[in-house]
Amino acid sequence: MNDSTKAYFKSLEESHLDIDVRKSKEKLAHILADEFKEIGSSGKMYTKSDCLNEGVGLFEMTVHDFEVYPLSEDLTLTTYLLINTTRNRNTLRSSIWKYIDNRWQLYFHQGTITEEKE
Repeated sequence: MNDSTKAYFKSLEESHLDIDVRKSKEKLAHILADEFKEIGSSGKMYTKSDCLNEGVGLFEMTVHDFEVYPLSEDLTLTTYLLINTTRNRNTLRSSIWKYIDNRWQLYFHQGTITEEKE
């Protein structure tokens, strides 16, 4: 894994965490694959439609300990520690990015609450 690939996927992760993106249905819809599923830190399952219609949390969050694991030519797993300063809560995160329609889209995401610190 080269540094530029890792930096690219980190920028993708940070894009869907950005408050301005999370406020915009259009921007969020562009990032999330049509088949997107998320298992939230609450244990609830979300779809793309849920995220766009119900909205997503608007929190100040930072990514730490970011790693990238290519699974195939069109699938990549990312993992990281997310520090949510708004909620004073840390979660371990994993995402699967899938190359669809000539771009990487967020296909699956999961967050698990942790006591881990940066």
